[in-house]
Amino acid sequence: MVNHARLRRDFAALGVEPGQVVLLHSSLSSIGRVEGGEHTVVAALRESLGPDGTLTVPTGTSANSDTSPAYRAAVAGMTAEEAEAFRSRMPAYDPGSTPSVRMGRIPECVRTSPDARRSAHPQTSFAAVGPQAARITGDHARDCLLGERSPLARLYEAGALVLLLGVGYDKCTAFHLAEYRYRPDPPRRGYRAVVDDGEGRAWCEFEDVQVDDSDFARLGADFERAGDVRCGPVGAARGRLFPLVAAVDYAAAWFAANRAPRP
Repeated sequence: MVNHARLRRDFAALGVEPGQVVLLHSSLSSIGRVEGGEHTVVAALRESLGPDGTLTVPTGTSANSDTSPAYRAAVAGMTAEEAEAFRSRMPAYDPGSTPSVRMGRIPECVRTSPDARRSAHPQTSFAAVGPQAARITGDHARDCLLGERSPLARLYEAGALVLLLGVGYDKCTAFHLAEYRYRPDPPRRGYRAVVDDGEGRAWCEFEDVQVDDSDFARLGADFERAGDVRCGPVGAARGRLFPLVAAVDYAAAWFAANRAPRP
């Protein structure tokens, strides 16, 4: 059984310190049997960061869009009428109450904390707790999933660290910020999501960078070999801690070298 004291020791050994700003991606089950579950993990990490530290987690709602893989999977095999009925029942995004989708139990624990702040994007929101939470999550533009007007850019400015806890680089959303930066004209596409701006449920449409995480595992392996990653156990999980700025800058150069230019 992994308890609070062991988590505190493991976080400290990995390099988590008071006052840091941390973007966490996590798998609770990878840590092992945790006494108190996700609440113990969040409490131990917040105590490790101290009152001056800020913890941020992704709280995305991919099922809130009809242009997402989650939607396509949900309506696969439906008739056109069934798919339209399903679409008509999709609830509008509410930052205060809409659960995240496939983010895990630890992010949900952070999102539902009494002092949590959450960004307003209907697909790629983030939640944060701590003194920088409002600045990190505020002003998340609807037509900017993960770019310069998103929490990722605010985390970059804050000199945040990324903590991968029992997950791989394929879950490292920080790399997405580099997709907006590695070339002046990254590929773009259209998106739709259901929202409520105070006048009832409605669909919004916008164009943004075409984000793609299919090569993140390979990118992450190269980044780790570059030597700016601290690795160590957290319970039974493998933890990785590294500067978000270094990860984004490395990824921008890596994309420029390894992604084929658009025809």
